[in-house]
Amino acid sequence: MLKVIQMGIQAFMVLASKVWACICFLIKRQIKTVRQYQPVKYGVFPLLPLSRHRISMLKVIYTKLKVVTASKIYLSYIGMVKRKVLVLDLDETLIHSHHEGVLRHPSKPEMPPDFILKVTIERHPVRFYVHKRPHVDFFLDVVSKWYELVVFTASMQIYGAAVADKLDNRRGILRRRFYRQHCTPEMGSYTKDLTSVSSDLSRVFILDNSPAAYRAFPDNAIPIKSWFSDTSDTALLNLLPMLDALRFTDDVRSVLSRNLHNHNLWQ
Repeated sequence: MLKVIQMGIQAFMVLASKVWACICFLIKRQIKTVRQYQPVKYGVFPLLPLSRHRISMLKVIYTKLKVVTASKIYLSYIGMVKRKVLVLDLDETLIHSHHEGVLRHPSKPEMPPDFILKVTIERHPVRFYVHKRPHVDFFLDVVSKWYELVVFTASMQIYGAAVADKLDNRRGILRRRFYRQHCTPEMGSYTKDLTSVSSDLSRVFILDNSPAAYRAFPDNAIPIKSWFSDTSDTALLNLLPMLDALRFTDDVRSVLSRNLHNHNLWQ
């Protein structure tokens, strides 16, 4: 009986030693893992004044290099993209006018005109009262820096030229102009041939309130709501972000062709 007890105690001691060895192994491995991912700490010593000056100078130089590099990349890209042509309609797009003898109409602006034109049509003097669409001066000033601007109106030259002169205001931004004689009579209205402005249709587009005017070039047009008298109108301002981006495209049609649902080509 005593011998059996002794053998049992020995077996228990062997098992206990193995369990303890296993526990010690697991503890050591865990400690090793924790030590492996502990951050290394270094003593912090203050920089000498000369070192601080050199580091600040390096930061300034690095910042300037980034700005110069970015500018060079931007300018090189601008050089690769052709300057595009923005064709502008006049009546109900940039201005609205009425002349003497026309009965008062609800669309006629209540405010005084921005300028009055006196022109002679078929030997008869006619006085036009012209109202500028809100923000048109700012719009022209901005887009003239991005595009070559061209006026294309279905109005008679004697009237259209006088309006364009007023809008240009001696800035020299509306030099190229096309009038009624450059349009094509079609279906009771006038259509505008953009190839007469530029043979490269990838870089020319028109802003016009009349879809009939550009029915032959829907991929080269931006529609805009007709303006008569709304002083709170912001349509021209709303177009600026898109026009800013459009000048960097290789082909304006790749963007404007997605806008076809906004056109009603038979108006």
